[in-house]
Amino acid sequence: MGRAGPGWGPAGLWVTLALAWSAAVALAAEEPAEPCGADGWAQDAVPPGAAFVAAASYRGPGNNDTRSNKALPILLWWSGSLFPHFPGDTERIDCPRGSCLVTRSRRVARHRRTKALIFYGTDFRAYEAPLPRLPHQTWALFHEESPMNNYVLSHSPGIRLFNYTATFRRESDYPLTLQWLPGTAYLRAPAVPLAEKDAWRRKGYGPVLYMQSHCDVPSDRDRYVRELMKYIQVDSYGKCLHNRELPSERLRDTSTATTEDSEFMTFIARYKFHLALENAICDDYMTEKLWRPMHLGAVPVYRGSPAVRDWMPNNLSIILIDDFDSPQELAKYLDFLDKNGEEYLKYLEYKNAGGIKNQFLLESLEKREWGVNDMTLPNYLNGFECFICDKESTRVKEEQEHKKSHGKIPAPRPHIAQFKHMGCPMPTPGFGSVEDLSGGDSWKEMWLQDYWQSLDQGEALTAMIHRNESHQGRFWDYMHEIFLKRTRQH
Repeated sequence: MGRAGPGWGPAGLWVTLALAWSAAVALAAEEPAEPCGADGWAQDAVPPGAAFVAAASYRGPGNNDTRSNKALPILLWWSGSLFPHFPGDTERIDCPRGSCLVTRSRRVARHRRTKALIFYGTDFRAYEAPLPRLPHQTWALFHEESPMNNYVLSHSPGIRLFNYTATFRRESDYPLTLQWLPGTAYLRAPAVPLAEKDAWRRKGYGPVLYMQSHCDVPSDRDRYVRELMKYIQVDSYGKCLHNRELPSERLRDTSTATTEDSEFMTFIARYKFHLALENAICDDYMTEKLWRPMHLGAVPVYRGSPAVRDWMPNNLSIILIDDFDSPQELAKYLDFLDKNGEEYLKYLEYKNAGGIKNQFLLESLEKREWGVNDMTLPNYLNGFECFICDKESTRVKEEQEHKKSHGKIPAPRPHIAQFKHMGCPMPTPGFGSVEDLSGGDSWKEMWLQDYWQSLDQGEALTAMIHRNESHQGRFWDYMHEIFLKRTRQH
């Protein structure tokens, strides 16, 4: 999903954030900060002065950290719009291994106690990164959104800019893979009876639903669906390949169609199959496009994560587009299931008692420390904060032990993110091959260029950091150098 306004992410997240970590506090009085005047930094990145206003702090259960605010490590949300505390700019968080101050105030960006900067992947731009990068600070990446939002992160030079990651990939340091699945009860919700679905068909509705209004995406899903439509009736209600109107103005409202509105859900639950094509292809990138049809008792016809089977409740719960040689072959199989109710219902057996047999899925949900629309559990933003706080508390302790030992105890080795923490492949056409596309094809011009230019951007920023550059404006000089180098190589 692309982020759009305050309702982004799983439903109810912002309500959770508003209630979590209740007491807003600011940094306590402390030593003056180092100046923050690197060229190209934001206008508010100025020295914070001699003191911050002090306030009471929230104490989490089981934390014995007695340090005052002025002694704690600072975590700076460089992407301030994601700061998960209200209504202030700074908060003390008490985590399992220690406490930290978290803030969105860039005034502390160069302070010696600011140990980590947290970036939101959708907002991260290589040409706007804070330079010079300070050696005492780690960079943390939070990116639960689509890879299409920032392909810089899908290349090794881009992802390796970061020390710790929270992404949809299971290999991430703080995985967010099941961010759209509240739990097993969500999957077990009853389906519309088959007799009602068959009656719906007799009224002239198709067996297959397509509901998309974001059309020009890296997965090129419309190209495939357009071909599929030649062989089976697909009712398309969104802006993409639109061929049918929703029955009421209220349901046609985009905000209704993108939430779990009861009237909207009741309407789409009558369809036997939902085309569930993600906007980008990447291992473990699975959104509501997959989980919502399963909740409703429709069968997802899916293309997205190549590893999706690892997470399914049993061995027969979704239909994978890429298992079929062509859209025509897929259409034949959907038509067969549409006409053979007994075979169709096998895809819904996971809703029966004991029907969820995938132990990996069950164990992953059980071990997950954050909740989805669950006020009794932390949300994943606060969870990631504490993950970073604990890592930085451990690093500070190990650095102190190294210093006290006069080198006898090794210094802590930096943790570097790996390619597989994101590592999404080059976009490919939804149907056919790149060679089949015309030179002026808009998808080809947009997404292939974006993917490979993102590699250059990651390399440029990496080079700037290695050379201790402090002027962001030189980014495009580095990009030009890379362009010339590639030209000479070819």
